[in-house]
Formats: sequence, C-alpha cells, structure tokens
Amino acid sequence: RAVIDQRHTNMARFSPYDLNGGTCIAIAGENYCIVAASTRLSTGFSILTSDKSMILQVNKKCLIASAGFDGDRSQLHKVLTFRSENYEHFHKKPMSCPAMAQMLGNTLYYKRFFPYYTFNLCAGLDSEGRGAVYTYDAIGSHERVGYSCQGSGKDLVQPVLDNQLKAPSILELPPRVAITSLTKKEAIQTVKIAFSAASERDIYTGDAVEIFVIEEESLSKEILPLRKD
Repeated sequence: RAVIDQRHTNMARFSPYDLNGGTCIAIAGENYCIVAASTRLSTGFSILTSDKSMILQVNKKCLIASAGFDGDRSQLHKVLTFRSENYEHFHKKPMSCPAMAQMLGNTLYYKRFFPYYTFNLCAGLDSEGRGAVYTYDAIGSHERVGYSCQGSGKDLVQPVLDNQLKAPSILELPPRVAITSLTKKEAIQTVKIAFSAASERDIYTGDAVEIFVIEEESLSKEILPLRKD
C-alpha cells in the first residue's frame, strides 16, 4: 500500500461568501413604519468602513434593509432597483410595499441554488396606509409581521422587541396583522434602546444607526451615533 506523507498534504478551501455583520430592525405602526440599520461593515475582527448603508429606498413608501454579505446585498439592491423602475415605467405608478415584498421573495427564491447570502426586511405602508413589515430567510420564504430584526445582533434585539411590542399569538383565530399600539415617538425610542444595547454586546453592530420613518405624506431620516470601538 502507498503511504501518504502527511507533512506534504494540503487542502485548499474557498468560500464565495462572507458575513459582514450589521443589524436591521423594522416596526409597523397604525399609520407609520420605522426601518433602522447600523452602518458598520466588518469582516472577521476588522472594520472595513463605519459608513455603509444597509437600506435601499425603493420609493417613498417602501424600504428594504439587508444584513449579511455585502457583495450579495449590493447586487440584490441593484436588481431590485432595476425591476422597481421597470415596473414604474410600465404601470405609471410606484410599486406598492406588498408588491415589492412579493417580488423580493421571488428574486431570492430564483437564486435558491446559489443564494444571495442576505437576510432581508421589506417595510413600508400598505394600500390602507398602515405599517407593513415582511421578514425573509435567504431563499425567499417570508411572512408579514408587526416587527422584526435581522443580522448579527438579532439574538440580542429580538427579545427586546418581543418584550416591548407584544405581538399577538399565532394561535389566535381569525389571525390578525400585528400592528404595534406604540406611538411613533415611543417606537423610535424603542429602536434606539435596542441598538444601544446591541452595540454594547455585538462587535459587528456599531458606529451609527440610520433610522427612517415612513408616513403617508413624508419620509424622514435620523442618524443615531453608537459606539465607535
């Protein structure tokens, strides 16, 4: 039998994916929707940049926040931008949030055998002017919820949101859409508290948070500074 010299045996490994960290949150209210995401971009124990937006503004009533691999996020946002603009040219109106949510799910599912390594939230206002949040896995499975979060700080942020926002039980019949009873000001404060807590314990969440507030007549943006280390 041939004897293999273990000293000269090498194995090459390559992965097309990376996990660049960051955390994003979305909360649906009765007449508003809040989308927030951190701006730190990392790999391993290195910070690549402190000012990288994770949020795509589709139109004034729909935003998409994506955590995960920055290369796939950039490509996904380019595809969604092209398709939403194409829709607007053909139909002479911007794409609604529920329509965008379905298209995002289809786009992710189409790539399921070599998926976009991104974890997304689609949020905005529905046709009735109520807040809508859709949460996704990497291959397009999604559902409408009252609030959700994605990214490296998800395990830290989700319990805070569950405690403060109290979604209805999935066992309730008939099922109802979860809309928080908090005022816009209270919901924004909850988002700030959640990110401040996550930045103390998650090295991939920090530097700053972009907070977008979508309302029927306006779209506003606020920057919240976080830890820089």
